[in-house]
Amino acid sequence: MSEHQPYIFFFPLMAQGHMLPTINMAKLFSSRGIKATLITTHRHAAMFNKTIEKSLRSGFPISVRAIRFPAAEVGLPEGFESLDDVTTEDTLNKFSAGVAMLREPTEELIRECRPDCLVSDLFLPWTTDSAAKFGIPRLCFHGSSSFNSSVAENIKRYKPYKEVASESDPFFLPDFPHQIKLTRAQIPESLIKEDQDQHQTDFGKMIQKISDSVAGCYGVIVNSFYELESDYVNYNKETFGIRAWNIGPLFLQIDGEESEPSIDKHDCLKWLDSRETNSVVFVCFGSLSHFTAAQLHEIAKGLESSGQDFIWVVRKCIDEENREKWFPENFEERIKGKGLIVTGWAPQVLILQHEAVGAFVTHCGWNSVLEGVCSGLPMVTCPLFADQFFNEKLLTDVLKIGVSAGAHKNSWISSDAVKDEALAKAIEKVMVDEEAVEMRNRAKELSGLAKKAVENGGSSYLAFWALVEELRAYGTTRKQE
Repeated sequence: MSEHQPYIFFFPLMAQGHMLPTINMAKLFSSRGIKATLITTHRHAAMFNKTIEKSLRSGFPISVRAIRFPAAEVGLPEGFESLDDVTTEDTLNKFSAGVAMLREPTEELIRECRPDCLVSDLFLPWTTDSAAKFGIPRLCFHGSSSFNSSVAENIKRYKPYKEVASESDPFFLPDFPHQIKLTRAQIPESLIKEDQDQHQTDFGKMIQKISDSVAGCYGVIVNSFYELESDYVNYNKETFGIRAWNIGPLFLQIDGEESEPSIDKHDCLKWLDSRETNSVVFVCFGSLSHFTAAQLHEIAKGLESSGQDFIWVVRKCIDEENREKWFPENFEERIKGKGLIVTGWAPQVLILQHEAVGAFVTHCGWNSVLEGVCSGLPMVTCPLFADQFFNEKLLTDVLKIGVSAGAHKNSWISSDAVKDEALAKAIEKVMVDEEAVEMRNRAKELSGLAKKAVENGGSSYLAFWALVEELRAYGTTRKQE
């Protein structure tokens, strides 16, 4: 085996759900002796440096380099450097334009530091060309599941949505390992709209380039494990020729850091300690959810009428500053002793792994799905936008550890995604109905498989080292040329 040790750049999109798994990935590589540098913008550099402190104290070869985000040049206020800040289509397009302008400073860093490989976010499609410019491989970090990419590629190839008359008419995916039913309303617009007008926006242009960039890159790193979705790892390889390394769940393999919680961890765990096993529902819709007051009212009524104890994480309300109007009248008084509301961030992994928690109400973002799976929990699925409706189908139709709350439209702003009665009914199914026990048993089995996958000799462990050896060989060949 060659002695050459690859030096890898890791570059995530500036969004909480993209940055944290990429940081975890860089920490994993550095803990195995692989030199790693994380690239981000100035606003996020302090958080990145704080997150890698333990790795540095352990002597692992990891560092952070910051580049400037051109907010003013694209018409955004200084400090606007994250997808988490986006609330309108206009700011989304401006943010996307700013992301595209990061190409030049990124290439300057590559020229200066001379890495052997660039691992970059799916939503940084120009990095394929940047890596090629310097003769190094680009590995695309696919922040979602193999199942998600299978659905997306199938839809792009066969366009089954064209066979239905309306947005709400169902159709099945052709030539697919499982029978998956979708509607046009559940699919991201970027996969459906083929007219040129849609691609005049900067975000549309970026989406259009992603498929070409993935096809032209060295391969794909997936934060998942083979046993969870083996049919779709194989389907992507055999049908679409995708070279992929499933090396997750990443957060299980390192000393992961969560965002600073808005509630004291000990207070939260003390509250859970006073509850019986499997008696609490944890409710969280991720970092990018945009709820109106009307939608928060529906969720509140559904939680209350379910009769279950709950912890509900509420980040913000987009159309109402006054917290008193976020919930039905006297709601917080009525739920005292039954419910705990956290405004902002909560220690999600710690909560999910607590024995008192019996189910997870989730937006089906991939990081949350993985955390739910690894915690052995059945899930109530409330997807909002992007890949979340596809991830829902994995949970409900393939793994059979999820129950849909009836969300029907892929939309950035959510005003009617979830109705109170449907939410209450779905919670009852995963908590008290007969099928709840079967779902929980399946979920616990998957949790065990996840832990085995990252252990010595497990599927993710072997995939990781296979990738490292391939990069070593690639780097040795390149240096000899």
